[in-house]
Amino acid sequence: MGKTNTDPMTNLTCLIIDDEQMARDLLLAYANTIPQLTVIACCRSTRDAKQYLQQQPIDLLLLDIQMPQQTGIELLQELQPAEQPLIIFTTAYSHFAIKGFELQVLDYLLKPILLERFEQAIQKAITAKETQQKAAQFDANMEQEEAFLLVHSEHKHHKIRLQDIIYIESLKEYVRYHTTTGRIMEHNTMKKLESELPSKDFLRIHRSYIVAIAAVKSYENGSLILHSGQTLPLGKTYKKEVVEQLFG
Repeated sequence: MGKTNTDPMTNLTCLIIDDEQMARDLLLAYANTIPQLTVIACCRSTRDAKQYLQQQPIDLLLLDIQMPQQTGIELLQELQPAEQPLIIFTTAYSHFAIKGFELQVLDYLLKPILLERFEQAIQKAITAKETQQKAAQFDANMEQEEAFLLVHSEHKHHKIRLQDIIYIESLKEYVRYHTTTGRIMEHNTMKKLESELPSKDFLRIHRSYIVAIAAVKSYENGSLILHSGQTLPLGKTYKKEVVEQLFG
């Protein structure tokens, strides 16, 4: 219904929820003037809206308050904090403003809603979404930055960041870590390492090799080619699962 934008940092998916047809039509017309806003559906009740909320993540609700069967406030009280989209109330009643503040809604639009005021509220939502995304990316970067293995080698303890590991090689009772900063060996087993390393980042490809998924470039002649140019053998018992996981 709405227009889309190629910039994922500012694109918002939206549900319009209002029991009045004229109100839904006006909000949709306003929304279609904003490239960053994609209206998924116009819902006449909270029951209709719940169907969409259960199917996919929604960034923003343009939510009326006074509706038959269930009010907008009652809908918000049902949602878990982790599930709750950004909320902009659209209502003819100013006395709900305090309740909106308590529910931490983003904005409060009083009907009749002017386009300029609508645009201000949507810009506030775009800014809030960008802030959420930046915070999530920061947390992800910190988690990746801090993840490491503590390796004992040559009477010293070494911290090896997971993001620096290219692959790990088994040498009987020892393993050798091949990293972006060099190689280091310790007394350990592949079985133990396989259980400790995050499966979303590392994959056992051979009885003698574990590889960082991000390090793999391609598959050719029964071997994996890494971005570094190195070639690792792909064990027969691992081949099917590895190829499916890495290359679909």
